[in-house]
This record gives sequence, structure tokens and C-alpha cells, in this order.
Amino acid sequence: MALPEGIGIIDTMLGFPHQDSKELYRFITRQTKDTESREQFQFPVEYLFKDVPNRELTGSPDPVAVTLREMDLWGIERGLIGVGDREGTGAEALRRHPDRFVASSSIDPNEGMEGIRRLVAEHETFGTRAIGVFPAGTFPQVPINDKLMYPVYAKAVELGIPVFCCAGIPGPRLKAACQHVELIDEVMFDFPDLVFVTRHGCQPWTELAVKLMLKWPGLHYSTSAFAPKYYPSDIVDYANTRGADKIIYAGYFPMGLSLERIMTELPSVGFKDEVWPKFLRTNALRVLGLD
Repeated sequence: MALPEGIGIIDTMLGFPHQDSKELYRFITRQTKDTESREQFQFPVEYLFKDVPNRELTGSPDPVAVTLREMDLWGIERGLIGVGDREGTGAEALRRHPDRFVASSSIDPNEGMEGIRRLVAEHETFGTRAIGVFPAGTFPQVPINDKLMYPVYAKAVELGIPVFCCAGIPGPRLKAACQHVELIDEVMFDFPDLVFVTRHGCQPWTELAVKLMLKWPGLHYSTSAFAPKYYPSDIVDYANTRGADKIIYAGYFPMGLSLERIMTELPSVGFKDEVWPKFLRTNALRVLGLD
């Protein structure tokens, strides 16, 4: 089927081209041990994605314009982007196009209260609407249910914003136990008011993710880092039955997927007609507090 027209898609994982991908991902490769990750890969999951990083994109002197052009071409109305990056690209995008971009703050729980204070400052400066956490990418790793994470969850509830957290086997060659989907259960028990959105697939525990979403009202799933033809059947089936309000579109541009590939493959996903507007737009607006 063709995608419904005129929805105004909200992309909950969008980025900008970077000139030096190897430096950008050094926070990951500093804890890897295999030779490919540490010395050869420009992108820590090159073995999973084709033609990354895209040299045509990284050569542009205006990365904000590159992303905005792709958004316009493929019907992306607004994108959730990171702020606080060293190059200041996120802040520049928000300054130039506040109607097109939504701020998200990343945090490493190892930073303790320093990280929380920076999060609050970014919230006050940029109007941050989400917090991004990558447990396997923290150094040392901090599991999803570790008590070092709890100040982050508490601050998210206090600010009324969601946490987007990677769950499942990480793509980079890092240890995976810290991202086991089962760990989310304890977090939701201790923070019943928390809005928690998984990133990067939850594989191979997608059935467990569905069970937990049925159990916990605040738990959601986003499709980041997966080409649509690889969306897990458990997730598609759940969206078509009881989970239409829980599954949220997220891309992976320009990190590993082009918007062209995503939007070309999306019509083949077997969502029911009534699921598409929620998946592509309204669930994200609600979770981000933009509705």
C-alpha cells in the first residue's frame, strides 16, 4: 500500500552528517577490543549497514541544510535531534529552524549530578523534550536498571519528558547484558509515571518487549536503526492489535539508513490503515508533549 499522504511525519531519531565519523564514535570504540572496531571502522556497526558513512553527505559545509533537504523530500515535518554535541550542530539547527527540530539531551549516568545539572541547563536553554541513554555505550557500562540510572529517570518524571533508551543486543561490538529487555520491568515498577521508549529493536527479546508494553502504560517502542523490511513481526502484530498507541516511528539518518530507503520500504510494512497516523505522527507528538 502507499503511505497515507500529508501526515507530517515526526522522526524520533534524526541526525546530521559529520566530517569525522571515527572521532564522533570514539566514545564507543574506546571500550571495544576487536581490531575492526578500534582501527578500521569509521562507523562502529559498518558490518550491519551498507555504504556508511555516506561520503557525499559528509562533504557538505552545511550539515543542517543537508538534513533539512532530506526531510522536505520525504515528508518529515519535525525531527528529534541531539543537543550538546561538540560541533554545536544541534543548537544551530534549533536556532535556524525551531519549527522543524525538537531537542533531545543525551546523558551518561556515570557523570552523576554533573550530568543532571547539564541536562537541566539544556532543558532550560533548548526546551529539551526527551532524554537519550545508551547503556552499552556508557563507560563503564550502566545497565538499564542500575541505580546510577535512577536520578535520570527521576529527573525525566520531574520535567515531564520521556527517556529514549537503547535495548536489546547492541550493534557495536559491546557487551549486551546491560541492555536486556527484562531489566526494563524493574524500572517501570519503580517509576510508574515514567514514559520510557525503547530504541534499536529490543532483539532478540521483542516478544518480551510486547509483554512489558501490555503491562506498563508508560512503556513504548521506537523503530530506530531498523530498515522497515526488518521490523520484527512481534512489533507489527502488536501495533495492529492492542499496541497502536505504543509503536513510534524513528529513522536512522544519516547514521546508518537513508530516508530514501526507509520511506521506500515503509509501504510494505503490514500496518493497518488506522495504525499509520499514530505510528508516523500522533504517538510521537503525545510522548514528546508536542500535541
